[in-house]
Amino acid sequence: MTENAQQQPTAPITELPTQYTPAEVEGTLYERWVEKGYFTADAKSDKPPYTIVIPPPNVTGSLHLGHAFQHTLMDALTRRKRMQGYEALWLPGMDHAGIATQNKVEQQLAEEGKSRHDLGREEFVERVWQWKEEYGGRILGQMRRLGDGVDWSRERFTMDEGLSKAVLTIFKRLYEDELIYRAERIINWCPRCLTAISDIEVEYQEDAGELVSIRYGEGEDSLVVATTRAETMLGDTAVAVHPDDERYKHLIGKQIKLPLTDRTIPVVVDTHVDPEFGTGAVKVTPAHDPNDFEIGRRHDLPSLTIMDEHGVITVHGPFLGLDRFEARSTVVGALKEQGRIVAEKRPYMHSVGHCSRCKTTVEPRLSMQWWVKVGPLAKAAGDAVRDGRVKIHPEDMSKRYFDWVDNMHDWCISRQLWWGHRIPIWYGPDGEVVCVGPDEEPPTGEGWTQDSDVLDTWFSSGLWPFSTLGWPEQTEDLRKFYPTDVLLTGHDIIFFWVARMMMFGLYAMDGQVPFHTIALTGLVRDEFGKKMSKSNPNAVDPLVWMDAYGSDAVRFTLANGANPGADVPIGEDWVKASRNFTNKIWNATRFALMNGATVEGPLPDASQMSATDRWILSRLNTTVAQVDAYYDDYQFAKLADALYHFAWDEVFDWYVELSKTTFFAGGEQARVSGRVLGEVLDVTLRLLHPVIPFVTDALWTTLTGGESLVIGEWPADSGFRDKDAELEIELVQRVVTEVRRFRKDQGLKDGQKVPARLELDGTALAPHEAAIRQLLRLQPEGEGFAATATLPVAGATVALDLSGTIDVAAERKRLAKDLAAAEKEKAQANAKLGNEAFLAKAPDNVVDKIRGRLAKADEDIKRIQAQLETLPQQ
Repeated sequence: MTENAQQQPTAPITELPTQYTPAEVEGTLYERWVEKGYFTADAKSDKPPYTIVIPPPNVTGSLHLGHAFQHTLMDALTRRKRMQGYEALWLPGMDHAGIATQNKVEQQLAEEGKSRHDLGREEFVERVWQWKEEYGGRILGQMRRLGDGVDWSRERFTMDEGLSKAVLTIFKRLYEDELIYRAERIINWCPRCLTAISDIEVEYQEDAGELVSIRYGEGEDSLVVATTRAETMLGDTAVAVHPDDERYKHLIGKQIKLPLTDRTIPVVVDTHVDPEFGTGAVKVTPAHDPNDFEIGRRHDLPSLTIMDEHGVITVHGPFLGLDRFEARSTVVGALKEQGRIVAEKRPYMHSVGHCSRCKTTVEPRLSMQWWVKVGPLAKAAGDAVRDGRVKIHPEDMSKRYFDWVDNMHDWCISRQLWWGHRIPIWYGPDGEVVCVGPDEEPPTGEGWTQDSDVLDTWFSSGLWPFSTLGWPEQTEDLRKFYPTDVLLTGHDIIFFWVARMMMFGLYAMDGQVPFHTIALTGLVRDEFGKKMSKSNPNAVDPLVWMDAYGSDAVRFTLANGANPGADVPIGEDWVKASRNFTNKIWNATRFALMNGATVEGPLPDASQMSATDRWILSRLNTTVAQVDAYYDDYQFAKLADALYHFAWDEVFDWYVELSKTTFFAGGEQARVSGRVLGEVLDVTLRLLHPVIPFVTDALWTTLTGGESLVIGEWPADSGFRDKDAELEIELVQRVVTEVRRFRKDQGLKDGQKVPARLELDGTALAPHEAAIRQLLRLQPEGEGFAATATLPVAGATVALDLSGTIDVAAERKRLAKDLAAAEKEKAQANAKLGNEAFLAKAPDNVVDKIRGRLAKADEDIKRIQAQLETLPQQ
């Protein structure tokens, strides 16, 4: 158990408001926590460190359910560790979100009739900083609403001075180690944002396009290719076939005429081509397709760029100046005129990439960009997991991680934006290229210019675990809190963020891993399992639910669905149920305080306790051990479920209800049970606090007089177990459950009192007769008592006098009708399962359903027959 004496500056209060109103508690309580400095970590402390750096939300963002979900889990981890005596640091911050933020400011300018080019680069960047100060970071205030126990004194931003220095430092090191280079490659290009974008910024959706089959060449020296982007044929520099495809053996190495142009192109062989797909011949456009680019490199083919950065055709001729989509239909029309279209399929549904910011169709484009050579970095990131320095939870997610790091392509890190970390490369008038570090002066003189691109946002966020702690300086924070302990994030960004942090952390920190554990979560979905989207619309603003039901209710619902790596369905009804749980905790604690629950003084000796007292303390310690094990294995759903059922079922329902007769009787046993109940509530509130911090802190300070649960002690398993008491109370529970079920079956109201004789002598149930009668609304047998129903259960007998409480004839008639329906259902199910012809044709799931119906019918028949036997004969 825990020692309460350490935090009792004031006497416990014995009264609470009759109703829990989250809005009256949460905001004030959170500000008190922050003002007291509970979340501020001390780098000079001799406590063992525990560190989590928050996955930085975009400066443009607002709290959505995905944030609320992951923040709840990270908060639970750090709150528990703080209570366990660790120097816990949960470090907050935001990402500058290059494209998203620049788009926000450009939209503002457009409303003023301006563009960024009207301002110029320097003034535009200043305007973005102004926007950030005025509008950015709204999510930080929303994190307070959720109860995030982050160290606000260490808040970081990927564009702040310290992190900018870290970016320049690692860029210079990578460049000098020849791990950063500049080259032409195919990238994802957004013609609206006018920049390269990362894979994670491309959203794929099924679009209705067209598939056209085009004949290249003439007569026997012709072949047919199919494409969804007919306009790109203007940039074809070859046709590829598989080397084993007999259909095209005679064409290999020959030149064929490219329609609509005055060029001929070669037929090349490449094993990338699938001879079974389509015609087995593919057009090769190296400047506008990543697979074609690789074929082009293997065969030394020229790369012809046929459109500019806006997606406008640049090839001289009839298509010059056409937008890519206008050119598509025009090219098809021209091919038709020449009789080159062999087949058309329209509409043709296929997956097309769109910019996640502006929804423009992404264009694969050959472009001169800056790249990270990831080979040695990715190998180190894979080795760190393989040799056990970093653990992935759940373990089966390791395969996905290895799929990324073992097959990673070089990373395009340049973006054609003005907002972001500008690439620290300077070009001289005579072709000089100079990389400038953070403490170096750039070259001066006529003709020197800096590279105009900025770095991919993921480049700076890849440094997050150590740059936020002061790197490249050897700060106290870096020495105390690095490596961090846990990275908790969604499995959908393993490649985009997790792998990159691993690569940069191992590289910059001399082989030290950035975190010991990667705990991967699923995605939040609606209650039907559908992905939440504003376009569905099924997206939910968690702040709306917090206003309606309280932050604790939202947090508990999210934690209760958090199975490792699995997606999390959530619906409003589930949040309502969690609100009911917080209300139950409040009302039960209020009842307990009014009936003698206390934390004052030591626990009584077990010999002074009732079996009910010993049972609940035994169950309490088992729950403490279970919750600890679930935390250590990142099984949030299981720990939430264990806490829910222990608190609601065992403490608030069974223990409180079984103890009511003791409390009402008063005396020494009531004092003992009051102290036991106080201990159980104290520990239960501590166990619940990391997940639902607001209601538990409000109740715990009232119960104990302590300062705050935020700095309270985490409970330990004292080792106390009493299996005899557990078995004894299990018997009581069996009796109460069986009789309650019988009462319900007979249609008796919950509060309806029934005369009963309890034959408990010779069983462990005898000391609990008063409690059993209280729970079951059973009156003592009086004059004229007649046992009209007898229930043998748990070695005892409960005889009930139902005369005057139910219409036996009507009840028999109702049960007979139900029995006939169940027997008919059983006969129908047996008939189908006995029909060989039906079984041969029916799908497995249909057969399984019928078997389930048969099993249920059997259960119903047995239940109804048992009810009929208990009714008096007429």
